[in-house]
Amino acid sequence: MKYIKFIYITLLFVGAVEAQEETISKAEAVQMALENNYGIKIADNNLKISENNKSIYNSGFLPTLTGNAGATYNLDNSEVTFLPRLMLDPITANGAESSRYNASMNLNYTLFDGLGRRYNYKQLKEQYNLTELQARETIENTLLQLFGVYYNVAKLSEDVSLMNQSLKISKDRLERVQYQFEYGQINKLAVLNAEVDVNNDSINLLNTQQLLANSKRDLYVVLGKTEVPNFSVDTLVTFSLQSDKTTLFEKVKANNVTLQQLEKNILISDFQLKSNKSGYLPSIGLTGTYGWNKNNNNSTSQVTTSVNTGLSGGINLTWNIFDGGSTRTRVQNAKINVDTQRLQKQQVELEVNRDFNNAYDDYLNKLFILQTQEKNVQTNTDNFNRTEERFKLGQITSIEFRQAQLNLINAKNAKNSAKYDAKLAELEVLQVSGDLLNTDF
Repeated sequence: MKYIKFIYITLLFVGAVEAQEETISKAEAVQMALENNYGIKIADNNLKISENNKSIYNSGFLPTLTGNAGATYNLDNSEVTFLPRLMLDPITANGAESSRYNASMNLNYTLFDGLGRRYNYKQLKEQYNLTELQARETIENTLLQLFGVYYNVAKLSEDVSLMNQSLKISKDRLERVQYQFEYGQINKLAVLNAEVDVNNDSINLLNTQQLLANSKRDLYVVLGKTEVPNFSVDTLVTFSLQSDKTTLFEKVKANNVTLQQLEKNILISDFQLKSNKSGYLPSIGLTGTYGWNKNNNNSTSQVTTSVNTGLSGGINLTWNIFDGGSTRTRVQNAKINVDTQRLQKQQVELEVNRDFNNAYDDYLNKLFILQTQEKNVQTNTDNFNRTEERFKLGQITSIEFRQAQLNLINAKNAKNSAKYDAKLAELEVLQVSGDLLNTDF
């Protein structure tokens, strides 16, 4: 009995602490996840990289400008002999010094490359759009994960409340049978049964509180928070899905993120095919150079110093008339890849249609189960109230009263599970239809 009293005190203390906890609403949880979830942060970084890649600076449309500079120093032993007709004496120079300096700016610009860079640039833009869709998919999956954990916390919170109610009923029952035993109305067995039920309810409550604490830690992982979880959640569930099945199916075809990604992959593959075909065409480029050169000659030279500056420019044409068939191979493979992407889309369309029908039917089924469980709770509540009255009048045994108590607790647990299962099923329908991020949580 002392141990049971200790449990009572502990549970009362835990209840007082929970009463002071901050409530995290569903909208606040979504905001926290969008700001702090590591998976979403990684997806955002990938999107930034893709945005950099689609910049004009990565397109090949801009010219290139390079600078070059150099210096050379020579220390030579030279002997110069002139032609006989010049009638000049030979010149010998030991340790003759000479130096050369140069600097230049080179400009290169491709006027035409067979339209390859044009399609590459379009491909990079579509790659950015694809990364946006991938980031959206990450957010949708994270939100589903978030609400899976959030509603688990909500269910366990309600379970704790039910366990507290059950424990209170068992304590009242124990107190009653103890009085009955003292007055000789029942035997010791009824008291022992009541004590066992109090112990079981206390243990169930402690176990449920531990599961709740673990689930809160899981929720904090999804939210990207590191502090000790001390919060409660909103247990109110509202259903927002109002469109009929036909309308939702049209949204699936237009907004499903998986199908949209496949469409982008087809477009990217088509641009890659056109880019590969540019290998059949010539390329035309412009070049320009501005240079400066200075030579300091040694004593054997007739010119002591020379300085040259100048501007030069040119145009070049390159046409790879035959490259051994590598361009043809790339083009053929690109055509096959486009066809493969289209086949994959057809396959995924079948899978998405199946997933939508399964999710929608599962949602309707869980709504029906919820309605049935709500009726079942009402029935078991009426049964428990009548059983409790008869137990107080001594018309039924404590075992029968306990069974009615368990039936009511189990019915309420089943109703809570059905409520959250139906809500998660609704969110899955919204995700498949591409409408999850447009939902007011």
